[in-house]
Amino acid sequence: MSRRILIILGQPSSNSLCAALARTYADAARQSGAEVRLLELGKMAFDPVLHHGYAQIQPLEPDLLDAQASITWAQHLVWVYPIWWGGLPALLKGFLDRIFLPGFAFKYRPNSALWDRLLTGRSAELLVTMDSPPWYYRWVQRQPGHRQMKQAILEFSGIRPVRVHSFGPVIKSSEATRAEWLQRASTLGYRAGTR
Repeated sequence: MSRRILIILGQPSSNSLCAALARTYADAARQSGAEVRLLELGKMAFDPVLHHGYAQIQPLEPDLLDAQASITWAQHLVWVYPIWWGGLPALLKGFLDRIFLPGFAFKYRPNSALWDRLLTGRSAELLVTMDSPPWYYRWVQRQPGHRQMKQAILEFSGIRPVRVHSFGPVIKSSEATRAEWLQRASTLGYRAGTR
């Protein structure tokens, strides 16, 4: 049985390094025999603002309902996005705010500080680009975006293991360096499809 992989492109532009990484990963995963779906958030129609928090139900647009169905379908989630101002792009954060809702991603237990993780049984990879050198982002800035995505969102919802792959610094990177990054994405995609 082939592995079901969902790739979520959180970079709004479809003509970006992130988009190239996502497509390269997808192509390699398909070549290894995986079933692959690709969501490009920049092409989806939805309001990224959770207007009332959890106090009031905000109906999901058709693209968000489809995204939830794809997350439910997937065994492995691949998130491809840039680090902007140390964290997630607004579009990706809005997407997560809208669909990782109580009853879908988690459920608080009555009269308890504990919760049920509703997306267990899935693994994830983060392919993250940045203009900072990855060592600087890790040791000086303490990886706020990586920690938010890995621990506060995905693992909170039961998705694990979560592997993080950083690509940078993108600014002033050479064509040869970008080609190496694309080859790395290809290797990761092929490997994910054979697990």
